[in-house]
Amino acid sequence: MQATLTRLLGAATLVGATLIAGCGNDNGDTETRSIKVGTMSGPESEVMEVAVGIARDRYDLEVEIIEFTDYVSPNAALADGSLDANAFQHEPYLRSMIEDRGYDLAVAGHTFVYPIGAYSEKHDSIDELPERAIIALPNDPTNGGRAMILMHNAGLIVLDDPENLEATPVNVIENPNEFRFREIEAAQLPRVLPDVDLAFINNTFAQPAGLSLDDALIKEGPESPYVNLIAVRSGDEEREEIQQLVSAYQSDEVAAKALELFDGGAVPGWQ
Repeated sequence: MQATLTRLLGAATLVGATLIAGCGNDNGDTETRSIKVGTMSGPESEVMEVAVGIARDRYDLEVEIIEFTDYVSPNAALADGSLDANAFQHEPYLRSMIEDRGYDLAVAGHTFVYPIGAYSEKHDSIDELPERAIIALPNDPTNGGRAMILMHNAGLIVLDDPENLEATPVNVIENPNEFRFREIEAAQLPRVLPDVDLAFINNTFAQPAGLSLDDALIKEGPESPYVNLIAVRSGDEEREEIQQLVSAYQSDEVAAKALELFDGGAVPGWQ
């Protein structure tokens, strides 16, 4: 009797272990078929939602969108493993974050060029800018540099190196109208527009604020080198789930949604 009971208990233990192991495998499979991607809150997240639907239907891949409102947190979250990918930045900005913070990140694919433009509620052209006009710029290095280069190209200022993608007001060597510069967080620029003479605003934040790129007094063209991208941790570029996300994003459906939301202010960077 004792031997029979021992055999039964042993069999039950074996079955239990097998069931637990089986559950563990199922959970593991589920985890490998789901990823988290960070985006900017607003229309960029709406564009990503289209890619999420395509990834689910085409690849049986679940993609969770994590929204951010600043340009620093998405890379920190990617670097510490909270995200599998993010889609919000162009390569010069990613490169500067890697250099400044030591992140081991890489590019998995391209998304859109979101042109930056200069807007004003006080003036109808840059020729109307008065002396000592207040000009608001994004306070992150690369987008601030975009604004400085646009002003140089428009003849408003002269930079010591017009090819310097991270130019700041310190690099201005000629400022004949004594323009005053205010460096402000990119997401806050639409809010300060009524208080300044000119504000350089990324289309990511301009469009939700009701600003059209057609109304910009200065703007980038489609030849801009600032194409946004999908970033991942180094070594994950060829990971199956990441490549499926990239494929889902680089689709006609996503391009059409961006055209709708950004009114022509988003240029596909993969075509």
